[in-house]
Amino acid sequence: MRILVTGASGWIGSASVTELIGAGHQVLGMARSDEAAAKIEALGAQVVRGSLDDIASLRDAAAQAEGVVHLGYNHDFSQMAAAAQTDRAAIDAFADVLQGTGGPLLIASGALGLPPGRVGTERDLPQPGGHPRMETAAYTLGLAERGIRSMVVRFAPTVHGAGGDHGFMAALARIAREKGIAAYIGEGLNRWPAVNRLDAGKLVALAIDKAPAGAVLHATAEEGVATRDIAAALGRYLNVPVESVPADRAQAHFDWLGMFFGADMAVSSEYTRELLGWHPAHATLLEDIAAGHYPGE
Repeated sequence: MRILVTGASGWIGSASVTELIGAGHQVLGMARSDEAAAKIEALGAQVVRGSLDDIASLRDAAAQAEGVVHLGYNHDFSQMAAAAQTDRAAIDAFADVLQGTGGPLLIASGALGLPPGRVGTERDLPQPGGHPRMETAAYTLGLAERGIRSMVVRFAPTVHGAGGDHGFMAALARIAREKGIAAYIGEGLNRWPAVNRLDAGKLVALAIDKAPAGAVLHATAEEGVATRDIAAALGRYLNVPVESVPADRAQAHFDWLGMFFGADMAVSSEYTRELLGWHPAHATLLEDIAAGHYPGE
């Protein structure tokens, strides 16, 4: 199958491209820069030029494919509403091309925002008033009524691995190095789900091959790692003390990350594993921290 991948040169996208090609698909990777194009070519995919805010380029690229893996997104928290609008317009462009074909349309969403305090499942709905991206996910699932095999992958907030991760773990490591302590909030018993980027890429390829229309899938290899264990692993590698920070000082210590790091959000992927035959096999979050993949520099 010919699959268009947005975000193909990115952290999850590059792993997904490799897995899709390995599964026998022909991949068209969207690039908006020469640097991204070179990365995509090195992965063995065909480059198509375009960007998420250029609807014509999205339509043209999708018209060359039989399905779409939409992983590109603007993660600037200061422009959440605008990013969600751009994302919705991109999905509409893909849907117009794929309508009635039965072709797959996979989009990325997040596990953040599921009901806290218990293990979340694929059947759970996000809490109201959360990230606007959640509304887009619900909209995408409804595209199944237009003859599209639409699906949503909720990725763990920590997609970890060797090299190139600029997400939450990289930010935590940088804060620990700058402030001289690896901190957690309160007792540190709250849990963060995690998945290795290579396992995440495998899940994307399996979903394209096997997931039915309207499927919600969880890319979480570990249901929840206690935040004090994350801090302890960072402390050992960075050789800094490990300390608790009171909840009322979390924002001052962690900056923007403080609003997330105190959340308790264990997330199951049991249904996803059974449906797709997905078996995460790569390093765990604590193993990747211990291996030095998060130097905080």
